[in-house]
Amino acid sequence: MEAPAPAAAGDRGVAVEAVDVTRVYPLDGVQVEALRGVSLRIHAGEYVAVVGPSGSGKSTLMHLLGCLDRPSAGSLLVGGRLVADLTGDELAALRNSTVGFVFQSFQLLARTSALDNVALPLVYAGVGRGARRERAAAALTAVGLAHRMGHRPAQLSGGEQQRVAIARAFVNRPLVLLADEPTGNLDPDTSQGIMGLLERINRKGTTVVMATHDNNIVDAMRRRVIELDLGHIVRDQNRGVYGIGR
Repeated sequence: MEAPAPAAAGDRGVAVEAVDVTRVYPLDGVQVEALRGVSLRIHAGEYVAVVGPSGSGKSTLMHLLGCLDRPSAGSLLVGGRLVADLTGDELAALRNSTVGFVFQSFQLLARTSALDNVALPLVYAGVGRGARRERAAAALTAVGLAHRMGHRPAQLSGGEQQRVAIARAFVNRPLVLLADEPTGNLDPDTSQGIMGLLERINRKGTTVVMATHDNNIVDAMRRRVIELDLGHIVRDQNRGVYGIGR
């Protein structure tokens, strides 16, 4: 696959972009290549599924796109910012303002209410207490949990916990929402509800990139599917209507 020419910094039409990105990890004295020259461009408003077998590089790619890690080589731009040029504090600020991340294991604070879990990114963004509680409440209402705001994670079902995690991911109005195996711990009916929720978020303009190994989800998608294997993109297919011009 030919690498795209880098987009201009600040081009809001491009949400995330990787140009010939490599990620190498040292493991027991051996250099392990998790990604090998990956190039892709995801435009604002797209809904993309990233698929591939275990060890293909899906999670590594998601962590790079989410600014949780840096590439070993190549260029990575998130929201028009070149990741390699950012300090640690600048990278954290970009991550908080531009990216929302949904994890398979929810990653909620156990002793904290749903409302305060969702409000947490707003604390880091410097939003005042009243405003952040109002925005967190609105986000929970949007995912159908207005009646669960005061409940802690242990008092919620798995599907409800994932909805809290999704509300937390978009409460800061990110450019991109990244979901790494968001239905991996859920039953089929609950998974379908989570997929419907991500679809609605995308229709409102948020770019969604989802890593999944669930073939049923991929088969049902009429969107863009990027397939990884052994750290390479082996397929990048537009399967129907998505993204720009919808």
